[in-house]
Amino acid sequence: MLYPNVGNNPDIHPYWVPEFFGNTIVVNGKVWPNLDVERHQYRFRIVNESNARFYNLKLSNNQSFIQIGSDGGYLPKAVELSSLLIAPGERADILVDFSSLVPGTKILLLNDANTPFPGGDAPDINTVGQVMQFTVLDTLPVPPPALPATLNIIPALTPNAPTRILTLNRVQATNDSKQQLLNGQIFMAPTSEFPVVGSTEDWQIANLTPDTHPIHLHLVEFLLISRQSFDTARYLADWTALNGTLPLDHPTIALPVGPYLQGDPVGPDPNESGWKDTVRMNPGEVTTIRVRFAPQDVPVNGVVPGENLFPFDPAFGPGYVWHCHLIEHEDNSMMRPYQVIFGPSQSAMHD
Repeated sequence: MLYPNVGNNPDIHPYWVPEFFGNTIVVNGKVWPNLDVERHQYRFRIVNESNARFYNLKLSNNQSFIQIGSDGGYLPKAVELSSLLIAPGERADILVDFSSLVPGTKILLLNDANTPFPGGDAPDINTVGQVMQFTVLDTLPVPPPALPATLNIIPALTPNAPTRILTLNRVQATNDSKQQLLNGQIFMAPTSEFPVVGSTEDWQIANLTPDTHPIHLHLVEFLLISRQSFDTARYLADWTALNGTLPLDHPTIALPVGPYLQGDPVGPDPNESGWKDTVRMNPGEVTTIRVRFAPQDVPVNGVVPGENLFPFDPAFGPGYVWHCHLIEHEDNSMMRPYQVIFGPSQSAMHD
């Protein structure tokens, strides 16, 4: 570690730094490692554990690869990719075939995602634009096996509870410090979300900030339904007129997003079509996720609101949280509690 004794003090306390981007890429505890690979297919399970850095991964020889899984297990079918965008907290299960490469070939795993994402600076190709290296060994080539046409059956869920309308907010101070909020509330504000166990809800989340936020729900996996552009400036003005100055000191007044939507909704990318627990929510878009408060292996009509199929009582204890997975954001109040309940009568106890 280097602790310099020269330089300028930061204008803001490190606690309020909006994002931290280091200058060194570490993979499995090693700095810019090399992996010797035999001439066959490899399966890599990737998790982005950087504080705030997004990665758009690609191979330096422009070779494609296959994604077979994401956060919550296998995708419905394998997806061929030339690059993989992965946010902090997201996971990807990929296959890379080295069988046709000449022994001695060296391939770099590259990253070209801007920091902050999406509107920041491009990474330095000589440093954080590189992740690791693969070196192909002189072994007998082994062709990859054929993949099944179907890897997973994802249920076509139907919502059976009111839609939640939520926002991603940012408070900008004069010294460039920023506080990130969910629905205009700080973490310690009273709990406002009380989903009924066994129910299926749509959450429409309007991103009113300039950043992409990887939003993560504890307890459950969910399905990404769509992303859709909206009139951010008009919605923000009307939302602020309705709710007041951030952070709010009263329960958030929801503003329906329908009148502000623009264009057509865009469905999930093929490699986002499985169970997710972390999803990228882009600036200027309303992201809709479908959340069932039940285990993900329950059949499509296998649970009704008020029925608990978890092997434990999800209503017991302090509840769960949903939050942005950028460390500096979740530590600066971009995290909110939610409490699973068994029915409306229990919800009234919390109001």
